[in-house]
Amino acid sequence: MAESEQDLAAAQRRHWQDTYSAHPGMYGEQPSAPALHAARVFRAAGVRDVLELGAGHGRDALHFAREGFSVHATDFSGTGLAQLEQTAHAQDLDARVTTVLHDVREPLPLPDASVDGVFAHMLLCMALSTKEIHAAVGEIRRVLRPGGVFVYTVRHTGDAHYGAGAAHGDDVWEHGGFAVHFFPRDLVDALAEGWTLDEVHAFEEGDLPRRLWRVTQSLPR
Repeated sequence: MAESEQDLAAAQRRHWQDTYSAHPGMYGEQPSAPALHAARVFRAAGVRDVLELGAGHGRDALHFAREGFSVHATDFSGTGLAQLEQTAHAQDLDARVTTVLHDVREPLPLPDASVDGVFAHMLLCMALSTKEIHAAVGEIRRVLRPGGVFVYTVRHTGDAHYGAGAAHGDDVWEHGGFAVHFFPRDLVDALAEGWTLDEVHAFEEGDLPRRLWRVTQSLPR
């Protein structure tokens, strides 16, 4: 990672830590629409255990646990994960949820072929280079069992914030303190090479609104 990328990554980690500290449970208790979709897809595919990357304070991880999945939740914010753990305990979901502090730029702390499903809501479109995104998806492929399913969402280049704010190169733009890697469609297709690309669904979220793709792809059995 270049020094400028290291500086941006460290600044983003601090920013998220501060944000979760200032706004506990900032996304509320209700699961995101992509998590509702993912739970249905996982159930239809016979998924038993789910890895969520970028779980934050846990609204989606806790939904998966309530739906009966075993959940392994990761995030690079210890503050967010502490909030997740507290809520899991309050909802008597401790037995279904484990948490690990992890930066997606690093190899996943899981064995090969050890989970059935992976979910990442806007994690891959954080301040990551294209090379780092490919490496992360390679790690996701490594830990998925044959037939495993990966559901992720990303903001794309049709979003209103694309091209606005501070430019960091490689389609990364920073606006309001949050750096985003906006995805062109060819990046989605490149990340699906060797997978079955089941769906690319365009949707909107939030007040701007943010414009995203919800991608569902699976490994051959």
